[in-house]
Amino acid sequence: MNTNSNDFNETAEMLKVLAHPIRLCIVKGLIENGGCNVSHMQDCLGIPQSTVSQHLQKLKTAGIIEGKRNGLEINYTVCDEKVINLVNTLFE
Repeated sequence: MNTNSNDFNETAEMLKVLAHPIRLCIVKGLIENGGCNVSHMQDCLGIPQSTVSQHLQKLKTAGIIEGKRNGLEINYTVCDEKVINLVNTLFE
C-alpha cells in the first residue's frame, strides 16, 4: 500500500478543482476541441466572461490548463495528462 500522503493530497486537490460542473465542462470542452479562447467558452456556456475567467484561474492555479497568447487572445489547453485520461474515462 502506498502511504505517501503527498500523492493523495495532490490528487485530492485536483479532484476538488474538477468537482465544479462548470470547470468540468470547460476541461471536457478543451480536451474535445484541442483548446479555445475565453470568448468561445463564454458563447458555449452562456455565462459572463468574468465567471469563465474565474474558473480558468482556478484551473490554471491547479496546473490543469495553460494559456498561450496569440496576439490579443489567449488560447487555453489542458496540460495535465492525468486529467485528460480521467475526463475521457468519465465521459466514455
